[in-house]
Amino acid sequence: MSSVLIDAVLSSSPDYDRLFESLSWPSESCPGPERVEALTAVISGLGPLLEDSDSSPFTAEKRRHIQGKIESVIWTQCLPLLGTISAQDAGEAARGSRESTAAACRLLSACVPLCDGAVPGRLARCVLPCLQRSEEEPGRLSVEASGEVMAALAPALSADEQLTLRTVSAAVSCVKSLPDARLCRVTVRLLLRLLSCCGGARKQRVLLSILDDLSCWHRADRTPVVTERALLCVTAVSDHLLDPRSPESPSREADPRLRLQFWRMVQDGLTHRDSVSRKRALYLLKRCVALSEQQQLDCPLSPSAEGAILFKWAPSRSGLLKEFWEDYALVMETLEENQVHVVRPVLNRIDTLIQTTLNDSQGQGLFHPSWLLCVYQRMFHSENKSLMREGVCHLLGLQVLGQPAFALAFSQFIVGPLMDVLSETSLFHRSVGQSVGDCPELGAKLQVFMATFFSSLPPENRGCVLLQLIQQLGSKHWCAVPLLFLSQALSKLPPGPLLGIDGLTALREVLCCTMITHQVLLRGAAQCSLLNSALSLTDVSAVSLDDFFSFLMHFRAEESLCRGTQIWSQVCVWLSNNEGSFKPRIVVDGDSTGAASKKETVRSYVEGEMQAYLRVPASTGQSERLPDSKEADKLARAILLCVDMEKSQPGTELSKTLESLLSPLLDTLSRVSTNIYLPLRKSDKSLQLVLRLLQLERSPRCQGVGGEQGDSVSVATEKLIFRLAEPIQEFILRRLCGELQELFDLERAELYLRVLRQLVVMSHSAPQHQHKVQQSDFPKLIKHSLRVLQEPSPQIPSVEHQVAKAVAMASLATVCDLVEQEVIHRRSEAISALKDLNDFFYSSPSSTSQSPSPLGNFNVRLLKPHTGDSSSDLGVQGPLLQDWGRVAADFMRDQWICLSFLIKAVEITDSSRAPDALKAALSCSVEALALLPSDLVLPVLAFMETVLPQLLMVEEALCVEAVTLSWELVQGLSTNAHDFWPALRGFVSLAFHQNVLLLSHTQALTIVATLKQISTELIELSQSKSGVLGVLLQHCCQTWLPTDRGGGGADQADTAFCSVFSHMDLLTEACVYGPVFRRDQRLVQDVQTYVEQLGEDVVVTSDNRDDQFPRTCVLAFLSRLDPSNPQHERVMEDLVMALLKRDNDISKSKVRYYSNSLQHRIKNRVWQTLLLLLPKLREDFVSTLLNHVFEAGFCSNQASVKYLIEWMMILILTDHPQHMDRFWACFNTDQEKTKTSVCTFLSVLVHFNIIIPNLKDKAEQLRTALNIILQWCFNHNFSVRLYALLALKRVWSFVEEGADGLGGLSAVIKTCLKQAEAMQTTGNANKNWIRIQEHFFFGAFHPIRDYSAETIFCTFPSLSELADDEWIPAWKFEKLTCFSDTPSLPVRNPARDLSQFQPGDWIQQDKTEQDKEERWAEVQKKITPWKLGIQEQEPELQLAPPQRAARLGKLHGALLVVASLIDKPTNLGGLCRTCEIFGASALVLDTLRHVGDKLFQALSVSSELWLPLLEVKPLELTDFLQVKKSEGYCIVGVEQTANSQSLQDYQFPEKTLLLLGNEREGIPANLLQMLDVCVEIPQQGVIRSLNVHVSAALLIWEYTRQHLASGSTEVDAKRS
Repeated sequence: MSSVLIDAVLSSSPDYDRLFESLSWPSESCPGPERVEALTAVISGLGPLLEDSDSSPFTAEKRRHIQGKIESVIWTQCLPLLGTISAQDAGEAARGSRESTAAACRLLSACVPLCDGAVPGRLARCVLPCLQRSEEEPGRLSVEASGEVMAALAPALSADEQLTLRTVSAAVSCVKSLPDARLCRVTVRLLLRLLSCCGGARKQRVLLSILDDLSCWHRADRTPVVTERALLCVTAVSDHLLDPRSPESPSREADPRLRLQFWRMVQDGLTHRDSVSRKRALYLLKRCVALSEQQQLDCPLSPSAEGAILFKWAPSRSGLLKEFWEDYALVMETLEENQVHVVRPVLNRIDTLIQTTLNDSQGQGLFHPSWLLCVYQRMFHSENKSLMREGVCHLLGLQVLGQPAFALAFSQFIVGPLMDVLSETSLFHRSVGQSVGDCPELGAKLQVFMATFFSSLPPENRGCVLLQLIQQLGSKHWCAVPLLFLSQALSKLPPGPLLGIDGLTALREVLCCTMITHQVLLRGAAQCSLLNSALSLTDVSAVSLDDFFSFLMHFRAEESLCRGTQIWSQVCVWLSNNEGSFKPRIVVDGDSTGAASKKETVRSYVEGEMQAYLRVPASTGQSERLPDSKEADKLARAILLCVDMEKSQPGTELSKTLESLLSPLLDTLSRVSTNIYLPLRKSDKSLQLVLRLLQLERSPRCQGVGGEQGDSVSVATEKLIFRLAEPIQEFILRRLCGELQELFDLERAELYLRVLRQLVVMSHSAPQHQHKVQQSDFPKLIKHSLRVLQEPSPQIPSVEHQVAKAVAMASLATVCDLVEQEVIHRRSEAISALKDLNDFFYSSPSSTSQSPSPLGNFNVRLLKPHTGDSSSDLGVQGPLLQDWGRVAADFMRDQWICLSFLIKAVEITDSSRAPDALKAALSCSVEALALLPSDLVLPVLAFMETVLPQLLMVEEALCVEAVTLSWELVQGLSTNAHDFWPALRGFVSLAFHQNVLLLSHTQALTIVATLKQISTELIELSQSKSGVLGVLLQHCCQTWLPTDRGGGGADQADTAFCSVFSHMDLLTEACVYGPVFRRDQRLVQDVQTYVEQLGEDVVVTSDNRDDQFPRTCVLAFLSRLDPSNPQHERVMEDLVMALLKRDNDISKSKVRYYSNSLQHRIKNRVWQTLLLLLPKLREDFVSTLLNHVFEAGFCSNQASVKYLIEWMMILILTDHPQHMDRFWACFNTDQEKTKTSVCTFLSVLVHFNIIIPNLKDKAEQLRTALNIILQWCFNHNFSVRLYALLALKRVWSFVEEGADGLGGLSAVIKTCLKQAEAMQTTGNANKNWIRIQEHFFFGAFHPIRDYSAETIFCTFPSLSELADDEWIPAWKFEKLTCFSDTPSLPVRNPARDLSQFQPGDWIQQDKTEQDKEERWAEVQKKITPWKLGIQEQEPELQLAPPQRAARLGKLHGALLVVASLIDKPTNLGGLCRTCEIFGASALVLDTLRHVGDKLFQALSVSSELWLPLLEVKPLELTDFLQVKKSEGYCIVGVEQTANSQSLQDYQFPEKTLLLLGNEREGIPANLLQMLDVCVEIPQQGVIRSLNVHVSAALLIWEYTRQHLASGSTEVDAKRS
């Protein structure tokens, strides 16, 4: 009707100037879309009238005048309007401007064809600069507006090829600079519009320009962002690039399949982090394959000049190629599911791909291996860790890597992406079926893989790849678990000369940087593996001995490279085998200026290093810092390795060898106390080397190597050094007594005291050397140090005075510590000196004292010395002065070392033990906790441990403060493993001292309550930090029941044991303790268990931080309880009742009780403990206990608990047969109560042959048993009948010989048993009947013979399918020396029958093997979206008109729902119903034939009669969406992308087109870039996607809520 009105206006109004004037608007204003549309309609109507024909009503002049008016509209109306729209802000105005922009561009499209032919070019040249700007300028068109203008001009520009190519170049440049949100709206629309207006050769040149620009960009900057944008652009034009209907160009220049960079772009897209980019890349790949299959042409035509050919197609191999790429696409599409149960069925397709590639690599080379790497990298990037692990395991199992070509092709992938993914700790979890302590499946596969891979690499490439791999280990921080297994894998590589000095440097980086924060046990194991790797892979001709010994410095003696270990012996053998083969050192010849190289042996190297080490310059007289101890460490290791290497050679005299090596050192030490001209640096280095030699040669592991012969090096070394012990001691004591007065001397004092301590301790342990250490000098040292401390402090503290005081206190602390260890004899002179020291501490404060305490010399602060500017040495010593706080802290720590010894020394007078003094001392210790750093408080805790128990009853508040502050300090150290464990042990010894444990609830109420609270917090802390509760329980159990009963007598032992009654809750908690650790914590513990079982391959020993240690500790305590002791008896009975209450509470609780839940585990631990205690319980108490056991039997229990309860009933009835009548009474309980729980009691009767020998009236008891069993044989429940039948069979087999006394009952039983068994001969009944008879509890298990700790705590849990972290193996009990292994409770089960059984209950589902199916049977085959509904159609867009109009005048929105990609009638029917209800303007389908489908009609319920329906084929969607964009519609899709907007935040424009994706594919990649916005629905669950109809309904409702709701309100307001 509008066209009729326009025609009428134009035919009746000859005044066109007035018409244009009335429809125009001022240039600065912004008219509504309606006015612009009106002017567009008028100009469009003028088009036929302006044609140059005889029928035209216009003269030539009039025509030119009107054309001028129309051109004026372009420059004075359209462009200013677009400029005004561009200047509007974001928000509501910007959303409304979309319609205005579309209207202005339609006006432009109407004007341009009617103007002069030069106008489009002028207009394009005017607008193009706006399109190419990176930043918008005021007053100029925006990029979006410029793009829309150029799209409108595209038909008119098609004749100007140069301008078209300029426009294409500008559009592609937008790809590089525009924000993501604007990219699709500008670039995609413009490129598609330009291509649709071109044809033939010109179109090919446009495509070639696009490809060239994108390829160059991607080649220059191959980043994820560039890949994402390039793929977007290529996919947008893919319908033109890969159009099967386009004429084939002879040159095929614009064919992307011939470009290497295109395929690199696709491969980068397949492994991209963004799911949309992956979708686009796979779409392009499938389009290329489909086009190749259709054209059947060779691709490429000739070898590529760019190198590798990533994609090939040969018509002769079309079938193979099609199958390969179908499998490939299927794998990549399935990997998007991110759910391992969906992906696992297609993993066999990867094997097919690999085999195809392998077979092809020996022929035409159709498949490049890099496509396989894309599959693995996609799996490695998965969000699902299980899927990631599947990918890693699959790659590690590849047999194809045994081929050199494949190994080389995969090498950079293994060094890069594979190493990156292996850094994920969670991949190393144990697999199903593996036990605790087994090597994780991935770890074992990694070892085999690395050995296979490096063996397959070409020899010339192995060293380079290995170096890159090790450098990758050192390039970032690796967690302990992955690094351990990678190190082990490297150690298993075939030996070969692969690593030079660069390799050792890379390994050193791993040692120094990567593993510095790892757990000690795992770190030590990894160090051993890395050292093994270095030994087997180092090219000795490329490294010198100095390089190697420098490398060894980074292996810690206490963690890996320790004398007496296997790895130490391997180093010695390796040095011996390679001696003389090392790279020679370049030495400077003294007689010439040149340099000569000479090969050297290990011995000559050590001798040369010793000479160089002791060669020091003359003293300058200035302060010198202590030399770096690393030099001494390096030389000491080299000496000991050389000696250990040579001692195995025949004819070697060890003592002479060692003496010749050490002769320069021994010579220096012999003169150290007498030669006053000996440089201080030389004496320092000599003592450093002595200290390191003594530390390394007496490593703990050395004791067990070869007996006397293995320790001969230690004996010889000590003999040589102790020969010079007297001058060393004399020198050290002289230096300590007054010669150390500079800041650097603080370091020297520490060195001297450590050497002195080492000499004294070693002389004490070696009687032959005791006389060589003069102990008479120690009282002199004490007196001198005391004099220094008693000297009054100067008003301004000097460096000399403060250093002397620090050295004096450190000396006293060392002496006190040695006296406490009893390595210094407590002679009268020493005791007298120590008494003076004690008096010094407890004296009244002097006026000059720095101590704020009432005891004059407690917590004395060492003030920072004042330094003047005149001293030249102070500048050198500045760093030490800056760190004075640490010096002061060490000074205070040393005070408390002395005090903790003095308070315990019995020889010291009791003046310091007076109540007032003790109270003041405890107050000072509390103050010291606040003053000292957390890592220095151990001596304070040791002091408190002695003082606090003496003040409990008189100074409770102070004791509470001391305990509370100590606990807070320990908690603060929980993240510092190095200091936490010693502090925790010190705190436990303090807070849970025997005297503290003895406190009852009526004594010292506050301290008791405080300890209760701390116990609770300790248990809570142990849930996250394994080993905490073990420290407490080990201490308490040792306190309550010491393993060494020597001294003290029975009364003292009973007194100590009494304290257990105040802590029964702790004992109960320990019996059921077992934290549920996070998965990552459990993994680390499993790996630690594995490392512990490696044996000699690891140096570090276990530290009892196993989470099962608290239970094993308390079970060992219970095993030692004596039932004849009344106190022990009471503890056991109280504990049994507490455990039964715990079990009953769980049974009555409403918390879900499922297999391996926490409730299940606790119940299992309860009954395990009760079984352990049962033989020790009194008969009267067992009578009380039995009622609770029967009640537990009636409860619903998991299998493992049920077996333990049944076992307990059997043992009680066997040992106490008088309770048999109470057992029979259980069968008379209400049937509703028993139900299937009667199976528990029938299970006991299966073992009736164990009970019957102890019964008095056997015949009567047998008759009772048979009567009861027969009743249950006819129960309606299958399980009950099965148990009853088994019990009947077992009992009857026992009494069959004496069945004459049963009379007629015998015949009944035989008949019943025969018929019942006959009923079990078919189907599942027969299978279950066989299984229950073969089940371990009814087969091999003997309740008395198999009673042992191993059966209770390991065998039963493993056979009951309890989680393996609940199994306590027998070796854990054997490791505890305090576990009582007696005939009544053996640790191990002497009978091995049960060990032959496999886990599993008899009621299990049938398991059948799945047969192999057809190629597509086990997976859901994806559809190819561009083939949807492909038919031969006209290229023009043919829109079906609306089939039905809205008949009721309902209020409709402008929402257009496009469902052309949906193919399920049920979804379409439901969608039609939803659209009709919420007033959508129309629903677009791929075919209207769906309307007649019954499934559609069942869901639509006639809604199709009231909703306009349109038909648009999937192939027509691109053009359809372009048309709707030009009409001002905003294209919205439901898709998760990086730039998606949440549905709850997005505001729908009024003119919205909702594009819905396919049920499986979603929105095809070629349509994604046409979306103006992607909206995603917020999700909380695990499943990734909603049904398409549900998703659409949510968006339709949200649109309705935003628009139609407000519209309805306005209508109602008008009506009212």
